This record gives sequence, structure tokens and C-alpha cells, in this order.
Amino acid sequence: LLFVVGTVSCTLFLAVNGLYSASDDVIELTPTNFNKEVIQSENLWLVEFYAPWCGHCQRLTPEWKKAATALKGVVKVGAVDADKHQSLGGQYGVRGFPTIKIFGANKNKAEDYQGGRTSEAIVDAALSALRSLVKERLSGRSGYSSGKQSRESGGGDKKDVIELTDDSFDKNVINSDDVWMVEFYAPWCGHCKNLEPEWAAAATEVKEQTKGKVKLAAVDATVNQVLASRYGIRGFPTIKIFQKGEDPVDYDGGRTRSDIISRALDLFSDNAPPPELLEIISEDVLKSTCDAHQLCIISVLPHILDTGASGRNSYLDVMLKMAEKYKKKMWGWLWTEAGAQSDLESSLGIGGFGYPAMAAVNARKMKFALLKGSFSEQGINEFLRELSVGRGSTAPVGGGAFPKIHSVEPWDGKDGELPVEDDIDLSDVDLDDWDKDEL
Repeated sequence: LLFVVGTVSCTLFLAVNGLYSASDDVIELTPTNFNKEVIQSENLWLVEFYAPWCGHCQRLTPEWKKAATALKGVVKVGAVDADKHQSLGGQYGVRGFPTIKIFGANKNKAEDYQGGRTSEAIVDAALSALRSLVKERLSGRSGYSSGKQSRESGGGDKKDVIELTDDSFDKNVINSDDVWMVEFYAPWCGHCKNLEPEWAAAATEVKEQTKGKVKLAAVDATVNQVLASRYGIRGFPTIKIFQKGEDPVDYDGGRTRSDIISRALDLFSDNAPPPELLEIISEDVLKSTCDAHQLCIISVLPHILDTGASGRNSYLDVMLKMAEKYKKKMWGWLWTEAGAQSDLESSLGIGGFGYPAMAAVNARKMKFALLKGSFSEQGINEFLRELSVGRGSTAPVGGGAFPKIHSVEPWDGKDGELPVEDDIDLSDVDLDDWDKDEL
């Protein structure tokens, strides 16, 4: 596909506010306004999900702006910084950037845009989708009122909302390893009726996105008065969050499908295990990890003979704690032993001294930043925090690509052993003659 090269550029770790500004005809969308602007709108929408660091997104930007200007007043054109708002991207199954979705008659079933990435191709697709939408309305087949999510449209299908009672609550929720968001409602309550289709739609999406690890449930508090009394339910609807080993807390966020899903995904990532910490034993380990994540954090640890198993494990523990702390960033975490991947060390400016060392690498841009402080929780935390907010100097990876990675045996978890040397018998060596020769 032909791309028109845009003028937008950004450094590896620069904290940008996005590729679009208020002066553009592209409408910036966030979890806060997405439901109101898009889902509840009668308009046809084209929405780009992008990441500021993505080169393809940067090249698309001027074309997307041109299309938005051309379609002004006819079709709405929006953009979501899905790197900043990962929950919103996740909600719509965004796996790569840029992803373009068309929100037509049924806003709950967005279509993927697969066309060209020039302004002309985008405008043609928008007008084609608009023609289809108008024809559906003309034939009376649409019958969909955006945002109301009537039961006829499927928005009110409660199949994934778990109904709980006084008898079933404790065995399902208390001590469950899953996170539960529980709505306490009254059948006569108007606010509860308004929430019902949003809660139902969110339950289905959350179940899919979290593989059932976050559950949405409902309790009729007028019938199940033991629960209503236990949790001090005074108004309806009241939503509480239950997590193992913690007291329940009130959910005080918005009551749209988008708001609920966003909070559920935050709860999921809070409770998800930290990313794996992998030893670089092959080229596949390095490439698959670094290609799949915005950043991969690579540590080069001292040789096993310098630290022993206990020393190495203490370094690995520090990395695991940092991986846990920054798990929401969805970075990759790797380590190797000093000297095992000397070409990689050289390309990252580490090369032969100063162990342990750490580099944060953006494999898409082939740039990296080096840890300058101590290899400790405090030092690494400061390093990663600076990267998170766009500070820290970067440099290109030597050679512009990862060097050859050697296949090595994984560490067996034991102390290292010095190589066995042959014993030398000096009994038949005349040292006096040897000294004369030397002189």
C-alpha cells in the first residue's frame, strides 16, 4: 500500500499526547467520551486505533486528517490513542496498529476496515458504508436505535450476568480467585433498568477479554435481604467489587458499557500474573519477545562464577519485582549472562564491563536506553519511571538490527564450576636449566 509520508515524528520514549490536536477535524476519543460520542450516536463513525510510536500510524496521520476534513458534516472521523487507553483498544480486539473500525447501524458490531490508507480510499469506504446504512434505514431493516441497546438489538442479553442469591453468594464469590463486580438492584428502580443493558453488554465483553477472570453479577436486593443488610445497601443500583483477601469496595465509575469494561480490564491487569522473565537462549526467544511488546527490558547479569546461584537469584528477584510493578505496561523481560551474547552486548553499548547492566529496547525503532543508576529496585524503578513519562536519552541499536544470537544451554540454577585443568607434574623439570634459558 502506498503511504504518504507524514511530518509527524517522535522519539522512542517521548510522551506524546497523540498524533492529533484540537485544531484537526479528527475527533480525539477516550474511554471517557467514547460511549457518548460513538456508541450513542446516530452517525456513521470511522475510528482509528493508533499508538504514537507506531511508524505506520505516523504515516497514516496526514491522510486520516485529509479524510476527516473531506467528510466533515457527513461522516464522523475519530482516533483513539490505544497505547495510552489500552482498555479501550482491548475492548474492540485491537492487536496491532493502526486498526480502523467502522461503527455503522449497530454500534455493538463494528466492522474492520481493510482498504487502502490514502485519504481517497478512506473517503470511498466511508461513503460506501454510509450508502449501506441509509439503504437499511430506507428498507426498515435496521430498526436499531444507537445507544439504547434494546433487547431486540441484543444489547440486553443477560446470558453472561451471573445471578446471585443469599444462598449462592458466598460459595461463588467469597474466597474466589476471580474478581467479581456485583450489582445490587431493585426491579422497580429506573436507574437499574437503564443500567441493565449496559451491564449485560459489558458482562459479555469482559468475560471474553479476561477469559472469565473478572465476572459481572447481579443481586436482587429486595429478595436477598441478608446480602443487602450485610453490605449496607441503601440505594440502587449499588455496585461493589470483591477480590480475594480484601474488603469489598464500591465502584464509583461511570455506568456506560465502556466505563464498566474499562474498570474491569484494569482490575484484570492488577490481578494478572507478572510477565515471564526469560533467559535469552536462542534468537527466537529474543525476537518473539521484543517483536511482541512495545519495549523489551534486557538485563545482562554477571557470570555465574562471579556471583554464584544466590547472587544471580537476587538479581533475578529484583527484575521479577519490577516486572510485577510495571506489568500494566505489557513490556517483555529478558536476561542473559555476561559474555554469552557478546554481540548483543556490544550493540547495546554494554560490551564487556559494568555488570549487571540493563537496556530498554524498542525493536520497532531499533533504539535503546541504558540504565545509568544502580541495578536495584530503586535504581531500576527510577529508570523505568523516567521512560514511562518520556524522559531519558536513547541511542540506535548498533548496526540498526539485532545481531546474531547464539543458542546456549539454559542456566541450571546451580553455582558455576571452574573448568577442570590437567595436573602438571613438575618433578622431572630442571628449573635451574629453565631459568638459564630464560636469561
